[in-house]
Amino acid sequence: MAVGINSSFFPVRNKIKRYNSNNMSKSKPRVLKDYNKLSEDLKEQIKLLYSTGYSKNLVMYTDREGKLVSALPFETEDYYYLIKMTKSEAMRIVEDDDDFDDEGFLKDTAKEAYEEKYTEFDSDDDDDSGYNDPVDFDDEGDDDDDA
Repeated sequence: MAVGINSSFFPVRNKIKRYNSNNMSKSKPRVLKDYNKLSEDLKEQIKLLYSTGYSKNLVMYTDREGKLVSALPFETEDYYYLIKMTKSEAMRIVEDDDDFDDEGFLKDTAKEAYEEKYTEFDSDDDDDSGYNDPVDFDDEGDDDDDA
């Protein structure tokens, strides 16, 4: 079920991002869905993208009835999902999931298994989604800092 998003301004708490419909692909249908109704494949891909938990990645938007709602954004090749959940629900989902450790991080074994299963999975080709990855600098042959 595709849902239109009203992007009017509402004040939101710190650490919860304001949903901006300009940041998403215009050509993809938008789907609003409950986490419990997602397929296991989608849940596993979401775990890969949000391996440090969901609550810090929630966005806020105003629904058609004018209510402020929080959701977790997730984009696939075909759809742009907004997965409805409150901050407390997001924390409970991670806490109850055996794939996450006690600190709320995706366990290495689960991460490796899902990465292997979804080798084509890429969080976003055209942004800085890899900013958490370590960067190796090759200083061999670079004497500029010795001057």
